[in-house]
Amino acid sequence: MTILQVGVLALAAAGVGQLKRGRSLALLGASVFAIYWLQLPQQFVSLAFWLPTATLALTVSIWILVTPAEERTWRGNLSSALVISGVILLVDLNQFIGFEEVFMTTTPRLWMIGLALIFCAGLFAILIVYSKFRSLFLGTALLGILLIFVYLKSPELITNSFDLVYRLRGQAIPDTHYVLSWLGYSYMAFRLLHTIRDHQTGRLPSLSLGEYVNYVIFFPSFTAGPIDRAERFVQDLRSPSPVGDQEWIQAGKRFFLGLFKKYVIADTLALISINDILVEQVHSAGWMWFFLYMYSLRIYFDFSGYTDVAIGIARVMGVRLPENFAAPYMKPNLAQFWNSWHMTLTHWFRTYFFNPTTRALRSGKRHLPAVLVILVTQVSTMVLIGLWHGIAWGFVVWGLWHGVGLFIQNRWSELLRRRTMSPISPQRKLVLDAIGVFLTFNFVSLGWLFFTLSTPATAWRALLRLFGVAS
Repeated sequence: MTILQVGVLALAAAGVGQLKRGRSLALLGASVFAIYWLQLPQQFVSLAFWLPTATLALTVSIWILVTPAEERTWRGNLSSALVISGVILLVDLNQFIGFEEVFMTTTPRLWMIGLALIFCAGLFAILIVYSKFRSLFLGTALLGILLIFVYLKSPELITNSFDLVYRLRGQAIPDTHYVLSWLGYSYMAFRLLHTIRDHQTGRLPSLSLGEYVNYVIFFPSFTAGPIDRAERFVQDLRSPSPVGDQEWIQAGKRFFLGLFKKYVIADTLALISINDILVEQVHSAGWMWFFLYMYSLRIYFDFSGYTDVAIGIARVMGVRLPENFAAPYMKPNLAQFWNSWHMTLTHWFRTYFFNPTTRALRSGKRHLPAVLVILVTQVSTMVLIGLWHGIAWGFVVWGLWHGVGLFIQNRWSELLRRRTMSPISPQRKLVLDAIGVFLTFNFVSLGWLFFTLSTPATAWRALLRLFGVAS
């Protein structure tokens, strides 16, 4: 997002927050409009319209599947449906109005919109009429969301699919790689998967159409998190926190702090952060460490800055988003780092993958050693977190780096716990914590090599150069 877009969204949030009536509908309209407005241009220009539309269609479809029949009445959801449809129509009509400086004009023809609406209406009818097959639909939805995620994170799959389109059209295949940027899909997928799994386990509260769509595409956190939980979010939506003078001050401080972190500190550090070109050009170990440390700081200030902006914007609407960072680089071990870095993502994977996998391995017919269970679950969880960022070997290695690191730290902590009988003095604990912070920060920083550089081979060359092994 540009700083102008952030400012406009902040003003929109302030306006929504002042409403006494219709706040939820106003928020819904603003969020639907935002996913179109923020969507990046695409090489196939009409996708800038169809991808946000697919976001809405997918969200409404999942709402139908996870919502009891008594909550899916027209009486309670007609106004929300009209707001969603009205914003889509407004976006499409801009092709005739032509406010290109403000908003997209590359929208499809009206008859195409009509066909899409008929298709969606038919799909929704099938989901409602054949609700007795809900478990089958839910399983298909889970698989579909994951397959789309894999597709979007696989550049080769995207390029091959676009080449196929050219081939089917009988056109020459251009020699280029394609990028498909579906705004907010990664975070939307987490919210959809969360509600499906909680519905299956009976933990999901009943949500109206407006509440559910507001939760999934809540515009302050749609593009970069944090990942809220539906039951917590809907409480704030139904009973917003009072926004008095003190709350305005706190929200403003958080918002401007986030802007400073992202657009001043992080964007400045980006100029001196490690990258592929620097790896090839810099041969001094000292300078390599400097550029690596700058990247470590940059990624923190960039991501935590966006989180601060989202939390500040949400607060003026009476919504308290969960915290996402808690001084992660000041933690004395890797486990505490991951309990403080992108906390909502870590909590999501712990709830929906790590804990269920641990229970499954421990309750199986073959009794696995506890050490093996810890190794498998920690490594697999971190590899999945790596793959969430992209389907590439660098992210796999980054996940292995952290997974194995967590396992070693777990075993070391367990060994110290067994051998340490007498209490540690405060002075000694302070020294040990300082050493732990130093080691943890450097371990995490070295891991960023595999995260940010284009290939594991490039990361390996940088790693060797950092320790003076290669010139």
